[in-house]
Amino acid sequence: MDLMIEDLMEQLVEMGGSDMHIQAGAPVYFRVSGKLAPIDDEPLSPQEAQKLIFSMLNGTQRKDLEKNWELDCSYGVKGLARFRVNVYRERGCYAACLRALSSKIPNFDMLGLPDIVREMAERPRGLVLVTGQTGSGKTTTMAAMLDLINRTRAEHILTVEDPIEYVFPNNKSLFHQRQKGEDTKSFANALKAALREDPDIILVGEMRDLETISLAISAAETGHLVFGTLHTNSAASTIDRMLDVFPPIQQPQIRAMLSNSLLAVFSQCLVQKANPKPGEFGRAMAQEIMVVTPAIANLIREGKSAQVYSAIQTGMKLGMQTMEQALAGLVSAGTITFEEGLAKSGKPDELQRLVGGALGGSGAKMKRR
Repeated sequence: MDLMIEDLMEQLVEMGGSDMHIQAGAPVYFRVSGKLAPIDDEPLSPQEAQKLIFSMLNGTQRKDLEKNWELDCSYGVKGLARFRVNVYRERGCYAACLRALSSKIPNFDMLGLPDIVREMAERPRGLVLVTGQTGSGKTTTMAAMLDLINRTRAEHILTVEDPIEYVFPNNKSLFHQRQKGEDTKSFANALKAALREDPDIILVGEMRDLETISLAISAAETGHLVFGTLHTNSAASTIDRMLDVFPPIQQPQIRAMLSNSLLAVFSQCLVQKANPKPGEFGRAMAQEIMVVTPAIANLIREGKSAQVYSAIQTGMKLGMQTMEQALAGLVSAGTITFEEGLAKSGKPDELQRLVGGALGGSGAKMKRR
């Protein structure tokens, strides 16, 4: 078998797939419309898997991989797409996961994002967080927000990513995009430097450690618009995650800073459509939306994040919705099945209640999976 990595990439894009998996002892797998399947029955030998993987890497990246046994990078095919690549070792052999990224920067019309997301992109300062598990479309949502700014305002936008996924042209705004591992040693180092580089807007690809979170909050407090991501699945857990990285003695101060700087949290997941049309993307996005009102700011300041869910439930007039309200809307519209909604819900009883009410009680008769 003589597979070429760029031929596989082209096949993945033509099929509308999102991910490719390469490993020794198994065929190449594609994920299409959320479903994982092999592209043929022919398993790769360790040599074939390594050849495919190494064909994407330059000399420096190969040395890093051989030293650390893991590598994050990106790979672009002109006229096709860019790919986010993670290489790792398993059972003594190299394996890789590739995420296909459209070469076309997404915009609001393409994604059908709520108006409140647009409103947050138009704010002059503050902290906006897009959260969710890996593969939930966080980068795509933030790219749409940056694209809107780039088309409408003259701003200096500085991004710190791992790796760079969408390459933005300088339209009305001026972009500087830095990649962790190539252009900067760490997110924290890049954020420290960013505050001396005259940015109006800062995007932080990952907010995981104390120093990065602290710097992002400080940047938002000092007059910058900051976008960031976390791997959390709700607004309340996002607040808790940010606070938990700090020692208890610092948490009251951080709660006060966060209550003043946080604008919104968008927690999202992708769900399988019930009956996608031919050629249509097979998944839809469900998004919990929390907008920081004075009442929610007070809950953050007082450490009452458990009450945030109730505040979101009653904030629909301000553009807010819980994940269960978002899923119930998709079920009621026939976009997804009730079973798919249950699989993605953290509060199945609440979803059952909402769907039952929306469908005139018929949802209560639905059986849970």
